[in-house]
Amino acid sequence: MYKFYFLLWSRWALRLTVCSVVLAIILSFLITASIYFMKSNVNIDTNVLVALFDIFKFWFVIVWNFTLLIALYRSLKYIFNNCLNGYSFKLLECNSSNIIEIIGYGDLTKVFRRWLMLLIWFVGSIMIVALILTNLFTSFESVFDWFNIYWLYSFVLMSGFVSFVLLGSRCKRVKVMKGI
Repeated sequence: MYKFYFLLWSRWALRLTVCSVVLAIILSFLITASIYFMKSNVNIDTNVLVALFDIFKFWFVIVWNFTLLIALYRSLKYIFNNCLNGYSFKLLECNSSNIIEIIGYGDLTKVFRRWLMLLIWFVGSIMIVALILTNLFTSFESVFDWFNIYWLYSFVLMSGFVSFVLLGSRCKRVKVMKGI
């Protein structure tokens, strides 16, 4: 059973990473290009490239926060109906034991809310532990000295594994079934 959750988590983490980062890169590039073209097409030299790269990095961090939420919602659809190590998550219809074979994004709203709350609680718990360890063993004075989207993303990935283990018991529409 542990192998099923690990395989499910690793596929989810890869999908989440690729989707959120690629979408953030695309949006950051579009923002950077629009800023460049709005400033009357200055000739490109090394100083302009450095400035454009700095603008890209600035917007990447901001945009990645939003694309992470989009990727979280989109990635939930792909954890269902995949047989991994003999087990699979199945999404059930409301007030029924019928399995939904073709899952749409509209079928995921209630499950996503419960799963997102699990993620939020686990990320918050990890954040508290990290804050205690930071205060005990480092010289940082506040949480904003070290906390950024990269730490948040790592906390989300860590919380994702535990949330998948508990998702079947916390949401009555999600069941782990053996076999196909």
